[in-house]
Order: sequence, then C-alpha cells, then structure tokens
Amino acid sequence: MGRGVTAQGFVWTERQAELAAFLARTSDALVYGGAGGGKTFGIIGAIVARALAAPGSRHLAARHRFNHAKASLLRQTLPEVMKLAYPSVDVSVNTQDGIVTLSTKRGESEIWIAGLDDKDRLEKILGTSFATIYLNEASQIAYEAFLTVKTRLRQKSPRIDGREQQQRLIVDLNPGPDTHWTAQRWLERVEPQDKRPLSDVQLAQMGVFTMSPLDNAGNLPPAYIEDLRNLPARQRKRFFDGEYQGDVDGALWRRSIIGRLTERPVLGRTIVAVDPAISTEVGSDETGIVGAGMIADRPGHAVVLDDDSGRYDVGEWARRAVGMWRSLGADCIVAEANQGGEMVRQVIEAERGNVPVRLVRATRGKWLRAEPVAALYERGKVFHCGVFDRLEDQMCAMTPDFDRKSQGYSPDRVDALVWGLTDLFPNIAHGAAAPDRARYRQTSTCARTGTR
Repeated sequence: MGRGVTAQGFVWTERQAELAAFLARTSDALVYGGAGGGKTFGIIGAIVARALAAPGSRHLAARHRFNHAKASLLRQTLPEVMKLAYPSVDVSVNTQDGIVTLSTKRGESEIWIAGLDDKDRLEKILGTSFATIYLNEASQIAYEAFLTVKTRLRQKSPRIDGREQQQRLIVDLNPGPDTHWTAQRWLERVEPQDKRPLSDVQLAQMGVFTMSPLDNAGNLPPAYIEDLRNLPARQRKRFFDGEYQGDVDGALWRRSIIGRLTERPVLGRTIVAVDPAISTEVGSDETGIVGAGMIADRPGHAVVLDDDSGRYDVGEWARRAVGMWRSLGADCIVAEANQGGEMVRQVIEAERGNVPVRLVRATRGKWLRAEPVAALYERGKVFHCGVFDRLEDQMCAMTPDFDRKSQGYSPDRVDALVWGLTDLFPNIAHGAAAPDRARYRQTSTCARTGTR
C-alpha cells in the first residue's frame, strides 16, 4: 500500500497509511513497537477520520494519568494532527473536561481525552458510551482498568450514507515484559487473569500491528534514532526493536510477584521516600521519589501509591516530594542522606517548613538492602496501586552483578522504593539504614498534628 493522502493534501508515512487500513478492518487492535514510530499520531489520525465520518459520535483516548493525557494527547498530538491533516475542520476544546469537538457542515463529533487515575473522571467515562476507545501507553494501565473501560464501547453512530459505524478498541504501547496483559491477550491469545483461551468470536475481531522508529525516520532527527540504537540491551529491545521481553535471569523481582490493586485502599501509616541525585547534567542519575503506605484493613501489607522519579534540580525534586507528601497525606518524608547529608533535610524544609523529614544512610550495598524488600513481594505483602512501568522495569532488571555503567543508569527508583518499604517494615532492615531515631519520633508526632 502506498502513502496515504488526506483531502487536504497531507501525506502520511507509508506505515501510517497501512495502520489506517488495519484499523479500518480490525475492531480489537493492539499496536506496539519502538519509540517514535508514529503510533500515536497515526492512531489519533484514524480516530479523527472516524469522528468526521460519523457526526454525533463520541471517541475516547485515555492514558493512565489525566495530566499525561492532557500533555501528550490534548496539547500535542491531537492539535498537530488537526493542523497538518485536517486544517479546515473547526475545533473547539474544553480543556477542563478534556473534550474536543470537531465541527463540519455535516455536524459535530467529540473526542474525549481522559485519565484512568481519577475516580471522578472515570465515573464520568462510565456514564457515557463511545464508538472508539483508545488506550495510549497501555504499559501503565492495569488489566482491571482495561476491562472496566471496555464496557463503554457500545455507541452506534450512523454514517451519512446510513450505515452504522462499527465500534473500535485500540491499545498501544512500547512493549515491556512478556507477562504484561497486552502480550497475554493479543499474542498468547489467553485471558490474562485465568489463562483460559479466548473464544473464536474474540479471536476473529483481534489483530496486531507493529511499528518501528525506522518507519518514521523521515520525521525524526538522525541523532534520535542513533541514540535508540545504542541504548543498553534491554532498553534497546523495548524502545528501538519494539519487542516484548522476558524476565532477567537472577533478578530480585519478577513481574509475576507484583500484586495489583485497582483502587487506593484505606491507608495506615504513609510515607514518601526520596533518593536524591547530586547532579542534573546529561547522563546524571535520577532522583527517586516513591510514595507507599500500610493498608489499614490488612495488617502487615503495604501498597506502593506513586512514582514521580526523574531528573530534577534540587528545588524541583524537593517541590515534587513535598507535593506528593501533601497529596498522599503522608506522615513523613524519608530521604537518603549519603550524598547530600543535612542539606537534603534543609532543601525539603525550605520548600515546606513543617514537613517531617527522616534521614537514612546506607550502610550496605543496594542488593543487600533490596533483598528483604523483594522477599516481601514474594510473600504477597506488597501491592502496586496501578502500574509503574519504569519503576518495575528497574525492579525486574536488578541482579547481583548489576553494573551502572553497562546498563546506562542507576536504579534510583528502586532505591527510593527500598527506603520507603524498609521504613514501613522496620523489622526487615537489620542494619540496612542508620536512622536518627530520636529525630524520627519527634517528627512522626508532627506529621500527625501538622497542617498540609
């Protein structure tokens, strides 16, 4: 098939034109591949075409987090598609609700941009029916959330010629572990929860389409493709080759031992753990920022609530850590002080003076500190509220001989996770940290009485 051309003269890449044809005939589609392959742009383009062909139709494009959906889909991809491929279409945007209305002489259709992490927004979605449901970056979306949202795929919208537009389910991602529910459902062709084979009716509706950065080379800087090509092996397989991967031999964690919760439970003691980086230069480590808490009605069980790790300057990581402390209603911030010392406490308190801060210092290596935490997962004591793909990638790649130079990164997300869960399960520490206990007793009291 040749390169697709819109009525306005915009030329899709050859692979995007093939994607459009695939989506036109497939009602249950998985699209996966490397980074920068043009998946999201092509899928949004196909959804816009469906919306314009069926006035009165509604179409949903969702990610795990609403702020990510707004930044990526509402403010970037959709406007770019409309500008390049459909410049004559009248577009109005309700940014607060994430609803985009497309208007032509034939009538109006809507594209809803949503996040699945907000209960109020999810309830609004569940009260509406759609002709298309698109889940973007599904590596971050739990299978239970997929099943819930899929029930809204039921709008029948007539075309101008009187024929009904058939519903479409579209899921895309950069593939991660081969245990992910997308690999189980579309590649293994089994129901991910109980591994029973899918029915013949389901199989007849399903299809898989792959895309590579090389398919979109004309729209990407050559240096970007070269950077992907030279990533460490595991990251290259995911972001350049676009392939699913098995567990790493000898790693502390396996995907199968990570329990999932789809809703946040009632919490007991809750903390934010920080593993600060000392530099923000290119190639520097990330600052790990992870929130976790004990489950109030399940004694001895904890849940990981958030991961906001990244490369930030000192003021930014302090702002993000304090922001998570406030949003979770956490008791305190636990921060590693090996590299920053008392400065770590000072920058957090400069951001918010009444934040209880507990400093911890590593006295053993990363592997030894992480082993008892991984054992908690093996025993079913720790759950993740949602999917934290980058954190979980680090967890499932952490081996005894993990080498920062060969892997190209330091497992700072895992470090923050380990500090947090060690704080919640103090009996597993056995000397892993050297906390200031007197300071901690004082600040824990402040955490329960201070304002946020």
